[in-house]
Amino acid sequence: MAVKFLNRMLRKLEGQKRLFLLAAVWGLSSLSLFAAETVHKVLLRDITQIEGVRDNQLVGYGLVAGLNRTGDTQQTFFTVQTLANALTRMGVQIAPGVVVVKNVAAVFVTAKLPPFARPGMKIDVTVSSAGDAKSLAGGLLLMTPLKAADGTVYAVAQGALTLGGYSAGGGGNSKTVNHLTVGRVPAGGIVERDTALDLSSMTRLSLLLRDPDFSAARDVAAAINKEMGKDVARAVDSRRVDVLGITATVGAVPELMARIGSLPVSVHPPAKVVINERTGTVVMGSTVTLSACSILHGNLAIQISTTYQVSQPTAFSSGGTTEVVPQVQVQASDTPAQLIQLKEGATVEELVRGLQTLGAGARDIVSILQAIKAAGALEAELEVL
Repeated sequence: MAVKFLNRMLRKLEGQKRLFLLAAVWGLSSLSLFAAETVHKVLLRDITQIEGVRDNQLVGYGLVAGLNRTGDTQQTFFTVQTLANALTRMGVQIAPGVVVVKNVAAVFVTAKLPPFARPGMKIDVTVSSAGDAKSLAGGLLLMTPLKAADGTVYAVAQGALTLGGYSAGGGGNSKTVNHLTVGRVPAGGIVERDTALDLSSMTRLSLLLRDPDFSAARDVAAAINKEMGKDVARAVDSRRVDVLGITATVGAVPELMARIGSLPVSVHPPAKVVINERTGTVVMGSTVTLSACSILHGNLAIQISTTYQVSQPTAFSSGGTTEVVPQVQVQASDTPAQLIQLKEGATVEELVRGLQTLGAGARDIVSILQAIKAAGALEAELEVL
């Protein structure tokens, strides 16, 4: 019906008016396409997590044996004491002061205990040298208890290390690839304690957004209510959405999450610019805009160089000594300042492109973005890493 009405209107209008109406219709459609580009759909499970369902950090201290004379030296006293204590538990009495072993290294062992971990489940562990060992290549991690922040042992780790590098040669002719004092033991940890969260007694489920946003929280609650056919979800704040009315039975929560996890939710990208001064990296969102401003940027370069000349007495002279005389030269160059003018609504991409045409480096762009934010012309959050 709308197309027939538009065709009748176009036939009644004259040439210029008809072109004006077509341009207006095309402009409205392009605006709607632009608005659609700034909002994209994602799955609910990709932007939320259940409150209380999380990983737990584990850490332990142990020994790596079987190294090829690349372990800790005798100056690392805690390695010798640890070895002596381990041998004592095995019935071997030794004095720590007389032990000289280079095939053993003291290490810290870390791992992540995943949610719903059950006893007997295997996890990967990371082994890091704690002393002055040169390499952990070829080593074997001895049985190491892994504890959480409460001091309880939740897993035990043991196994052969795998390193993503090597070292060859010796003395001044050697080659080292990657890091040799950190390795992994794939599936080297075994869970010993049940830490699973009991979902069967839950009557309320709290979903936490990974990125806080009031609009996203509202859309998540609306999508859940539409799927369930009743008002069971409500947005508490910009990060939390509560789902009520869950039956306290086995399988109720997994069935609910399987049902709502694939719901599409609208996400509005935040206006944010992330910069790293150490590496000169600039990452910006597609919705970042700038207010009208002028940027004046120039470079001042000062170079100081020192050369040494030898001054010695003339031939056959009876006095005088040979001296080294330094010659210091100072050069300064100040390039003309470059001017960039930006109109209202300009994007950071246009700014960066303009700065690159003037020969500005990555760190110059970072400094200019910080100055624009301080002047109030950057309509976005600026995060410095």
